[in-house]
Amino acid sequence: MTTAARASRDGRPVPLTVGVGVEDGRAVLRARGELVHGCADTLAEALAALPPGTARVELDAAEVAFLDTAGLTALDTLREYGRRGNVPVGATGWRGQPRRVLELTGLDPVNPLGGTPPAGLHDRAASAVAQERAEQLDVLRLEIAQLRHAIDSRPVIDQARGILMAAHACTPDEAWEILREASQRTNTKLRQIAAAVTASAAPDGTPPPEPLRSALAAAVRRVSTAARAPRESCGRSPARAARRAAG
Repeated sequence: MTTAARASRDGRPVPLTVGVGVEDGRAVLRARGELVHGCADTLAEALAALPPGTARVELDAAEVAFLDTAGLTALDTLREYGRRGNVPVGATGWRGQPRRVLELTGLDPVNPLGGTPPAGLHDRAASAVAQERAEQLDVLRLEIAQLRHAIDSRPVIDQARGILMAAHACTPDEAWEILREASQRTNTKLRQIAAAVTASAAPDGTPPPEPLRSALAAAVRRVSTAARAPRESCGRSPARAARRAAG
């Protein structure tokens, strides 16, 4: 059996479904979607449809993607169902944003229905949702900054790869490996390595500093040796070649 409701976040309809399975008097309600406004009614419908004699009810929240202050009323609904029917109830499997909100409100994320709810729970929840959103915004800002830096760095890195490919007859992947290894050997950012290689190729360019030249040369030798090894091993083995020569 499945009951469903529709919530809305960011102007988009988001479905919430509650699948119900009952075995040996134990009911498992699997929630999927978002616990927001209107979801308490959905959960109440699922609870009302449980067969008589249900001895325990557990809400599986592993697929709940979002929880806000209105969504906490669904937990209130489940808690009240257990109180009225003297039935043990639980809510487990929280992860991601819902788990973080529960932690910030002072509820046990392993089972927020265990024990007595903290005073001012819904006020705490409003603050927790705002804090969690601020944390997510900081993460997104950092990701955007990193992406912008990567986009800005890409042209000079591609130019350096082209220079290495022309100078050493290597593939694009091998040129990338040379830059990466030189970066690690000198503890220098890859973009700075690429900029030095590109600048040295200009008509009036200056060679990279000695430590970087040595690191690039070592990387070229290693990558070239590694590239030759598979080609040599793909032919006849040395022992087989020796036998054929002897014959």
